[in-house]
Amino acid sequence: MIWYKMQAMQKTAGSVKIEVQNLDFYYGPKKALSNISMQMHEHEITALIGPSGCGKSTFLRCINRMNDMIDGTRVEGTILIDGEDIYRPDMDVVSLRNKIGMVFQKPNPFPQSIYDNVAFGPRVLGKNLSRYDLDALIEQSLRRAAVWEETRADLTANAMTLSLGEQQRLCIARVLAVEPDVILMDEPTSALDPIDTLAIEELMRQLRKEYTIVVVTHNMQQAARVSDRTGLFWLGDLVEYDATASIFTRPKEERTEAYITGRIG
Repeated sequence: MIWYKMQAMQKTAGSVKIEVQNLDFYYGPKKALSNISMQMHEHEITALIGPSGCGKSTFLRCINRMNDMIDGTRVEGTILIDGEDIYRPDMDVVSLRNKIGMVFQKPNPFPQSIYDNVAFGPRVLGKNLSRYDLDALIEQSLRRAAVWEETRADLTANAMTLSLGEQQRLCIARVLAVEPDVILMDEPTSALDPIDTLAIEELMRQLRKEYTIVVVTHNMQQAARVSDRTGLFWLGDLVEYDATASIFTRPKEERTEAYITGRIG
Protein backbone atom coordinates (compact mmCIF):
# COMPACT_ATOMS: atom_id res chain seq x y z
CA MET A 1 0.00 0.00 0.00
CA ILE A 2 1.48 3.36 -1.00
CA TRP A 3 1.55 5.95 1.76
CA TYR A 4 1.08 9.46 0.58
CA LYS A 5 -0.01 12.82 1.89
CA MET A 6 -2.38 14.88 -0.24
CA GLN A 7 -3.02 18.57 0.14
CA ALA A 8 -6.22 19.28 2.02
CA MET A 9 -7.44 21.63 -0.69
CA GLN A 10 -6.65 21.73 -4.37
CA LYS A 11 -5.11 24.97 -5.57
CA THR A 12 -6.88 27.00 -8.20
CA ALA A 13 -5.15 26.24 -11.47
CA GLY A 14 -2.85 28.95 -12.74
CA SER A 15 -2.43 29.92 -16.36
CA VAL A 16 -0.73 27.50 -18.72
CA LYS A 17 3.05 28.02 -18.60
CA ILE A 18 4.21 25.10 -20.76
CA GLU A 19 2.12 23.49 -23.49
CA VAL A 20 3.33 20.39 -25.31
CA GLN A 21 1.58 19.43 -28.54
CA ASN A 22 2.03 16.08 -30.33
CA LEU A 23 5.70 15.75 -29.36
CA ASP A 24 7.76 12.94 -30.87
CA PHE A 25 11.46 12.52 -30.09
CA TYR A 26 14.04 10.32 -31.79
CA TYR A 27 17.54 9.11 -30.92
CA GLY A 28 18.61 8.40 -34.47
CA PRO A 29 16.04 5.94 -35.87
CA LYS A 30 14.78 5.00 -32.39
CA LYS A 31 11.57 6.73 -31.31
CA ALA A 32 11.84 7.56 -27.60
CA LEU A 33 8.71 9.72 -27.13
CA SER A 34 5.45 9.30 -28.98
CA ASN A 35 2.75 11.93 -29.43
CA ILE A 36 3.09 13.62 -26.03
CA SER A 37 0.55 16.37 -25.35
CA MET A 38 0.11 18.05 -21.97
CA GLN A 39 -0.18 21.43 -20.27
CA MET A 40 1.84 22.48 -17.20
CA HIS A 41 0.49 25.35 -15.18
CA GLU A 42 2.19 28.36 -13.65
CA HIS A 43 3.13 28.09 -9.96
CA GLU A 44 2.45 24.37 -9.86
CA ILE A 45 4.64 21.31 -9.46
CA THR A 46 4.23 18.70 -12.18
CA ALA A 47 5.63 15.27 -11.36
CA LEU A 48 6.64 12.77 -14.06
CA ILE A 49 6.64 9.16 -12.91
CA GLY A 50 7.22 5.81 -14.59
CA PRO A 51 9.79 2.99 -14.77
CA SER A 52 13.40 3.52 -15.82
CA GLY A 53 13.89 4.10 -19.52
CA CYS A 54 10.32 5.19 -20.18
CA GLY A 55 11.23 8.67 -21.49
CA LYS A 56 10.77 10.91 -18.44
CA SER A 57 14.24 12.46 -18.44
CA THR A 58 14.30 12.66 -22.24
CA PHE A 59 11.05 14.61 -22.09
CA LEU A 60 12.40 16.89 -19.36
CA ARG A 61 15.46 17.71 -21.48
CA CYS A 62 13.20 18.55 -24.42
CA ILE A 63 11.80 21.47 -22.39
CA ASN A 64 15.16 23.26 -22.26
CA ARG A 65 16.56 21.73 -25.47
CA MET A 66 19.44 19.96 -23.74
CA ASN A 67 18.90 17.06 -26.11
CA ASP A 68 20.14 19.33 -28.90
CA MET A 69 23.66 18.55 -27.68
CA ILE A 70 23.25 14.85 -28.55
CA ASP A 71 24.14 13.98 -32.14
CA GLY A 72 21.43 12.36 -34.22
CA THR A 73 18.46 13.46 -32.15
CA ARG A 74 15.30 14.83 -33.73
CA VAL A 75 12.15 16.50 -32.42
CA GLU A 76 8.74 16.69 -34.06
CA GLY A 77 5.80 18.55 -32.58
CA THR A 78 5.62 21.73 -30.54
CA ILE A 79 6.57 22.97 -27.09
CA LEU A 80 5.25 26.41 -26.15
CA ILE A 81 6.48 28.35 -23.14
CA ASP A 82 4.38 31.43 -22.45
CA GLY A 83 2.94 30.84 -25.93
CA GLU A 84 6.37 30.94 -27.60
CA ASP A 85 7.54 27.98 -29.72
CA ILE A 86 10.92 27.04 -28.26
CA TYR A 87 11.84 24.95 -31.34
CA ARG A 88 11.32 27.67 -33.89
CA PRO A 89 14.43 28.17 -36.08
CA ASP A 90 15.36 31.60 -34.72
CA MET A 91 15.04 30.68 -31.03
CA ASP A 92 17.94 31.89 -28.89
CA VAL A 93 18.72 28.64 -27.08
CA VAL A 94 21.13 30.28 -24.62
CA SER A 95 18.44 32.71 -23.49
CA LEU A 96 15.96 29.84 -23.29
CA ARG A 97 18.22 27.86 -20.95
CA ASN A 98 18.67 30.93 -18.75
CA LYS A 99 14.89 31.09 -18.44
CA ILE A 100 14.64 27.38 -17.60
CA GLY A 101 16.85 26.25 -14.73
CA MET A 102 17.94 22.62 -14.34
CA VAL A 103 18.70 20.63 -11.18
CA PHE A 104 20.31 17.26 -11.79
CA GLN A 105 20.09 13.87 -10.10
CA LYS A 106 23.45 14.15 -8.35
CA PRO A 107 24.58 17.44 -6.79
CA ASN A 108 27.11 19.04 -9.14
CA PRO A 109 28.67 22.04 -7.39
CA PHE A 110 31.77 23.49 -8.98
CA PRO A 111 35.03 22.83 -7.08
CA GLN A 112 35.28 26.42 -5.95
CA SER A 113 33.87 28.60 -3.19
CA ILE A 114 30.22 28.66 -2.18
CA TYR A 115 30.10 32.31 -3.19
CA ASP A 116 31.58 31.71 -6.64
CA ASN A 117 29.19 28.81 -7.28
CA VAL A 118 26.16 31.07 -6.86
CA ALA A 119 27.82 34.00 -8.62
CA PHE A 120 28.73 31.87 -11.65
CA GLY A 121 25.51 32.41 -13.60
CA PRO A 122 25.24 36.18 -13.18
CA ARG A 123 28.92 36.55 -14.14
CA VAL A 124 28.62 34.37 -17.24
CA LEU A 125 25.52 36.29 -18.30
CA GLY A 126 27.51 39.51 -18.01
CA LYS A 127 25.26 41.12 -15.43
CA ASN A 128 26.94 44.36 -14.46
CA LEU A 129 26.37 44.12 -10.73
CA SER A 130 28.25 46.07 -8.10
CA ARG A 131 29.90 44.02 -5.37
CA TYR A 132 27.15 45.15 -3.00
CA ASP A 133 24.40 44.02 -5.39
CA LEU A 134 26.15 40.72 -6.12
CA ASP A 135 26.57 40.07 -2.40
CA ALA A 136 22.86 40.75 -1.93
CA LEU A 137 21.95 38.40 -4.81
CA ILE A 138 24.15 35.64 -3.38
CA GLU A 139 22.53 35.96 0.05
CA GLN A 140 19.02 36.11 -1.42
CA SER A 141 19.62 33.00 -3.54
CA LEU A 142 21.07 31.02 -0.64
CA ARG A 143 18.18 32.06 1.59
CA ARG A 144 15.58 31.08 -1.00
CA ALA A 145 17.32 27.72 -1.40
CA ALA A 146 17.20 27.22 2.39
CA VAL A 147 20.97 26.86 2.72
CA TRP A 148 21.96 30.33 4.00
CA GLU A 149 22.23 29.35 7.67
CA GLU A 150 24.56 26.46 6.83
CA THR A 151 26.86 28.58 4.63
CA ARG A 152 26.76 32.17 5.91
CA ALA A 153 29.70 31.76 8.29
CA ASP A 154 32.18 31.23 5.45
CA LEU A 155 31.10 31.80 1.85
CA THR A 156 34.74 31.36 0.78
CA ALA A 157 34.67 27.69 1.83
CA ASN A 158 34.94 25.12 -0.95
CA ALA A 159 31.47 23.95 -1.96
CA MET A 160 32.71 20.35 -2.06
CA THR A 161 33.02 20.38 1.75
CA LEU A 162 29.24 20.66 2.15
CA SER A 163 27.05 17.63 2.81
CA LEU A 164 25.22 16.12 -0.18
CA GLY A 165 21.94 17.72 0.87
CA GLU A 166 23.60 21.11 1.28
CA GLN A 167 25.32 20.69 -2.09
CA GLN A 168 21.98 20.03 -3.79
CA ARG A 169 20.43 23.11 -2.18
CA LEU A 170 23.50 25.10 -3.24
CA CYS A 171 22.91 23.92 -6.82
CA ILE A 172 19.33 25.13 -6.51
CA ALA A 173 20.63 28.49 -5.25
CA ARG A 174 22.89 28.63 -8.32
CA VAL A 175 19.82 28.15 -10.52
CA LEU A 176 17.84 30.80 -8.65
CA ALA A 177 20.63 33.36 -9.04
CA VAL A 178 19.93 33.67 -12.78
CA GLU A 179 16.24 34.35 -12.07
CA PRO A 180 14.57 31.65 -14.19
CA ASP A 181 10.85 31.24 -14.81
CA VAL A 182 10.81 27.43 -14.82
CA ILE A 183 12.83 24.93 -12.78
CA LEU A 184 13.34 21.41 -14.09
CA MET A 185 14.42 18.75 -11.57
CA ASP A 186 15.67 15.34 -12.68
CA GLU A 187 15.37 13.04 -9.66
CA PRO A 188 16.80 15.73 -7.36
CA THR A 189 16.65 13.62 -4.18
CA SER A 190 17.65 10.17 -5.42
CA ALA A 191 21.18 10.53 -3.98
CA LEU A 192 20.01 11.98 -0.65
CA ASP A 193 19.03 10.50 2.70
CA PRO A 194 15.43 10.76 3.97
CA ILE A 195 16.04 13.90 6.05
CA ASP A 196 17.64 15.78 3.15
CA THR A 197 14.92 14.47 0.83
CA LEU A 198 12.19 15.97 3.00
CA ALA A 199 14.14 19.27 3.17
CA ILE A 200 14.28 19.44 -0.64
CA GLU A 201 10.58 18.60 -0.87
CA GLU A 202 9.71 21.43 1.53
CA LEU A 203 11.92 23.75 -0.51
CA MET A 204 10.04 22.74 -3.67
CA ARG A 205 6.75 23.67 -2.02
CA GLN A 206 8.15 27.09 -1.15
CA LEU A 207 9.62 27.67 -4.61
CA ARG A 208 6.30 26.80 -6.25
CA LYS A 209 5.01 30.18 -5.06
CA GLU A 210 7.43 31.90 -7.47
CA TYR A 211 8.27 29.31 -10.12
CA THR A 212 6.80 26.60 -12.29
CA ILE A 213 8.46 23.27 -11.40
CA VAL A 214 8.64 20.03 -13.37
CA VAL A 215 10.20 17.11 -11.49
CA VAL A 216 11.10 13.60 -12.63
CA THR A 217 10.93 11.11 -9.77
CA HIS A 218 10.94 7.36 -9.25
CA ASN A 219 9.55 7.98 -5.77
CA MET A 220 5.78 7.81 -6.06
CA GLN A 221 5.33 8.89 -2.45
CA GLN A 222 7.31 12.01 -3.30
CA ALA A 223 5.12 12.73 -6.31
CA ALA A 224 2.04 12.36 -4.12
CA ARG A 225 3.46 14.60 -1.40
CA VAL A 226 4.67 17.54 -3.44
CA SER A 227 3.00 17.75 -6.85
CA ASP A 228 -0.18 19.33 -8.13
CA ARG A 229 -0.33 17.21 -11.29
CA THR A 230 1.25 13.90 -12.20
CA GLY A 231 1.95 12.23 -15.52
CA LEU A 232 2.75 8.53 -15.96
CA PHE A 233 5.19 7.74 -18.77
CA TRP A 234 5.45 4.21 -20.15
CA LEU A 235 7.71 3.14 -23.03
CA GLY A 236 7.69 6.65 -24.48
CA ASP A 237 3.95 7.19 -24.13
CA LEU A 238 2.14 9.49 -21.73
CA VAL A 239 -0.35 6.99 -20.30
CA GLU A 240 -2.25 9.39 -18.06
CA TYR A 241 -1.92 12.98 -16.87
CA ASP A 242 -4.21 14.49 -14.26
CA ALA A 243 -4.42 16.15 -10.87
CA THR A 244 -2.18 14.22 -8.49
CA ALA A 245 -5.05 13.35 -6.16
CA SER A 246 -6.92 11.79 -9.07
CA ILE A 247 -3.90 9.85 -10.34
CA PHE A 248 -3.29 8.27 -6.94
CA THR A 249 -6.88 7.68 -5.84
CA ARG A 250 -8.99 7.53 -9.00
CA PRO A 251 -6.76 6.64 -11.98
CA LYS A 252 -8.60 6.29 -15.26
CA GLU A 253 -6.13 3.93 -16.93
CA GLU A 254 -5.52 0.34 -15.89
CA ARG A 255 -1.75 0.71 -16.40
CA THR A 256 -1.70 3.69 -14.04
CA GLU A 257 -3.44 1.75 -11.29
CA ALA A 258 -1.18 -1.25 -11.86
CA TYR A 259 1.95 0.91 -11.66
CA ILE A 260 1.07 2.88 -8.55
CA THR A 261 -0.01 -0.28 -6.73
CA GLY A 262 3.23 -2.03 -7.67
CA ARG A 263 1.70 -4.75 -9.85
CA ILE A 264 3.83 -3.67 -12.82
CA GLY A 265 6.99 -1.60 -13.28
